[in-house]
Amino acid sequence: GEERGGSGRGGDRETSDCVCFSSGTFAVISIMIGSVTEKLAPDSDFTFLNGTNGTAVLDVTARDAYRVQIAASTTVLSGLFQVLLGMVRFGFVVTYLSEPLVRGYTTGAATHVVVSQLKYIFGIHPARFSGPLSQVYVIPTRAYNSRCFVVVSMAIYVCVCVCVCLCVCVCVCVCVLQIVAATLISYYGNLNSQYDVAVVGEIPRGLKSPSLPDVSLWGTVVGDAFAVAIVGYAINISLGKTFGLKHGYKVDSNQELVALGLSNTVGGFFQCYSVTSSMSRSLIQESTGGKTQVAGVVSSVIVLITVLQLGTLFEELPKAVLSCIVFVNLKGMFKQYLDIPALWKSNTVDLLVWLVTLVCTILLNLDLGLAASITFSLLTVIFRTQLPRYSILGRVPGTELYLDTDTYKEAKAIPGITIFRSSTTVYYTNAELYLDALQKKSGIDIGKLLTRKKKRDAKQKRQDKKAKNEAKKQVRHTHTHTHTHTHTHTHTHTHTHTHTHTHTHT
Repeated sequence: GEERGGSGRGGDRETSDCVCFSSGTFAVISIMIGSVTEKLAPDSDFTFLNGTNGTAVLDVTARDAYRVQIAASTTVLSGLFQVLLGMVRFGFVVTYLSEPLVRGYTTGAATHVVVSQLKYIFGIHPARFSGPLSQVYVIPTRAYNSRCFVVVSMAIYVCVCVCVCLCVCVCVCVCVLQIVAATLISYYGNLNSQYDVAVVGEIPRGLKSPSLPDVSLWGTVVGDAFAVAIVGYAINISLGKTFGLKHGYKVDSNQELVALGLSNTVGGFFQCYSVTSSMSRSLIQESTGGKTQVAGVVSSVIVLITVLQLGTLFEELPKAVLSCIVFVNLKGMFKQYLDIPALWKSNTVDLLVWLVTLVCTILLNLDLGLAASITFSLLTVIFRTQLPRYSILGRVPGTELYLDTDTYKEAKAIPGITIFRSSTTVYYTNAELYLDALQKKSGIDIGKLLTRKKKRDAKQKRQDKKAKNEAKKQVRHTHTHTHTHTHTHTHTHTHTHTHTHTHTHT
């Protein structure tokens, strides 16, 4: 995965990249990509019958090679979707991601990450599920497949609690010591071979040479690629808004969309699969003080060195240790459950958005859950415009404050003046409700006022028309009296040739 620290613009903290981001693989995106590869390249397509002993043999090499092509094609196509959406300013959709929606969504995403790590912590091999309600099916499977589930749960719980307490002060040292100690214990204790403890395993060295993904697969994976693009962007911008609210800056949503799309498009040519902002690594980077591009550069260099040279040193690292570190660093996301009592006291509609988003994200997965959450959030906007809060304002004596007279008894209405307040904009869908509330609050019959106004306007119109006609008649009479006169003049001339000229001029 690629680590990216963001690029803030100098000292301007108003609009910038999220400098706490650490981009790379994310559990939910990995699950989505994995479900696509398993759907298009199932084991049954690469299983053949061994003619020697009559057993079924799975061609793992051919299967994995084809799955890599599917993942790369999906990644490139999702990256192109993100770049195109960024160019057409699709980032406006972030306007509809309210703070309760974002916090509920990230909490639900953290739940997906936790569930995905259970198999490594408990050392079990459950069946894989995808689609809506997959988490409901996965949790019971993972629980009952472990015979010592309760004992291991308590042990892991104690370890995680200890790690949480230690990580408050020395997060980096604890994580590094955990990894080193666990690797040494696993290596010298032969935990993988003797006790079947899952370890990281072989890490390929070097980087793949760039190659063009199979374009013929695009028509098959276009729907999944678009879902990956939207979910990846939603996770990215949700974390961005969370960190932005915490540190006081605003994230450029369109710029993040283009940057994420370019990362996926270029990475797909190197047989990488789709990346987004990693929740656990971003929280680690933020908790250790990474606030500039240097954090991303250092992370990238370390990852590059590890991939090229140090990968073999981590082959014996137990996966359970990595999962515990992920658990600990997700504690900030689960602290967002404290939003529930706070929202209950401040705004019940926002609380409903938070809870619906959380439930939809967990049950419907991140793609359908995001769509359902945004739809519900928009419905609450319509609900708020249909049922706004109306009040009569009064002035608090000795101040310039105007408050609701029903809520604040100190506020007194101004004699002869009624100040009516609506909590939302008036438009055609709530105009009738506005009039009804105005009549009820003020005690004024709007219908009678409108009838009187129409009669007064009609009477005034008749009077204006009559006055206009009288003015025209007066002007016409004055013009006739002033300019009417007759003048007659006759000339008679007699010559040798008789000519008579008569001139009459009036």
